[in-house]
Amino acid sequence: MERTGFCDLFAQRQVGFLEAERAFRKAKLTTPRAAALAGILFSVLLITSLAIIRISVPADPQDAGEWISGSWKIINIALNIVPFAGIAFLWFIGVVRDRLGQDEDRFFATVFLGSGLLFLGMLFMSTAIAGSTINLYGSTQKIPLNSGIYTFGRTTTYEIMNVYTMKMAGVFMISTCTLSLRTGIIPSWMAFLGIILALFLLLSFGFFS
Repeated sequence: MERTGFCDLFAQRQVGFLEAERAFRKAKLTTPRAAALAGILFSVLLITSLAIIRISVPADPQDAGEWISGSWKIINIALNIVPFAGIAFLWFIGVVRDRLGQDEDRFFATVFLGSGLLFLGMLFMSTAIAGSTINLYGSTQKIPLNSGIYTFGRTTTYEIMNVYTMKMAGVFMISTCTLSLRTGIIPSWMAFLGIILALFLLLSFGFFS
């Protein structure tokens, strides 16, 4: 009887161990997929928004603003996509940190999280300023272009987005790729490509729209 009870207890522990191992493996498989899904969703949404804006808005931040009468509605739609891109980006950050787990380097993890949050904050700030300028026109249909409101909003949005936001994006990419090289969570060629693109963002100084 004692031997039988011992065998039953051993068998139960073995079953529990196997179930825990399966759950752990499932979590390990699910986390990279979630990170990939979040990253792709963020990319698609942000690219869609920026593409609409790039097509509809002149590149020169000092333009007179004639375009706004015919494009303010589609621009408003593009700006409303950005918050959803930001949600996907936060999800991406969280999933990547969860994937790193105990292998997370504190220094690069701090730069990773800080640059990501700064990038997202400035992205939202520039979007809010642009949205306010657009909605001002939509509510009055006669935005005072000569009063300086449009010029201020347009120039400020341009500076925040093309200078500061893009620089933080470059820092985020470098820290992400460095963590990836140390932990092997993505292929090394992808990490090196990310570093090259990040250096382009950091060193372009706004010359390439």
